[in-house]
Amino acid sequence: MSSASSYGPWLPPVAGSPGGPPAPPGRPPAEGGEPRWAPSSAWLALFAALAFAIFGAVVVGVVGAVFGASLRSPPPAVNIVATVVQDGAFIGAALLFAGRAGAVLPAQFGFVRTRLGAAIGWMALAYLGYIVLSALWAAVFNTAKTQDNLPTSLGVNESTAALVAVCVVVTTIAPFAEETFFRGFFFGALRNWRGPWPAAVVTGVAFGAIHYGSAPDVFLVPLGIFGFALCLVREQTGSLLPCIALHAINNALAFGSSESWTAGQTLLLMGGAASVTMLVCQLLVSGRARAV
Repeated sequence: MSSASSYGPWLPPVAGSPGGPPAPPGRPPAEGGEPRWAPSSAWLALFAALAFAIFGAVVVGVVGAVFGASLRSPPPAVNIVATVVQDGAFIGAALLFAGRAGAVLPAQFGFVRTRLGAAIGWMALAYLGYIVLSALWAAVFNTAKTQDNLPTSLGVNESTAALVAVCVVVTTIAPFAEETFFRGFFFGALRNWRGPWPAAVVTGVAFGAIHYGSAPDVFLVPLGIFGFALCLVREQTGSLLPCIALHAINNALAFGSSESWTAGQTLLLMGGAASVTMLVCQLLVSGRARAV
């Protein structure tokens, strides 16, 4: 990783970094210090990610059409692959713009160990706040009958294979990709602008906004609240792992509810989603993933 001086003298020392102030109480210091990404790189990366996602979806659609798929009504396989490509676009954009500041390490994105008790506590507190505020929003705008149509649009009702594939995408791939970009890079860069609170607000708004089209409009504000809550978890624990786990659990709960699964089936999915994402994260935390 590049030395602190290579990022420019206009950014102050970061908590937990060499030469910087100590990390907040209860939060482990970042391994190697926190990155000093330019705040403007957050927006550049977001625009790039959206451009990559659109381009990737077009390419997948064209390839599908070559093999006989309809462009107007693509089959589940095309929609699922396009969704995975879009998730990959966010990870790619984050790596691309983080790399402009030097070598990229997993720890810079928050792939570091944290205290389990503190992580569980902040996850529970953040999720409780999200549930309460979402319930108030639902009561005011009567969203009880509004359903998330994303799983259906991806073809979960057309085959068992599509159901399994969509379940994996929604509960594991999407949480990992979105957290890597939004709480790992976007929030990390904006935090160097005016501190964590403004960065959390802006990140929450952006997180809700990018779901426009894939979620009913009335759900965008609750999604923004969830994005804000995840930023607080990231800030207080110093790690991205609790954010990914909580995101996976939330998506699994939403998926199980949308498919009218039993409580036992949904709980099993929630545990499985959190476990799978944490196993993937372990590869990055353990040091087997080197700088790029």
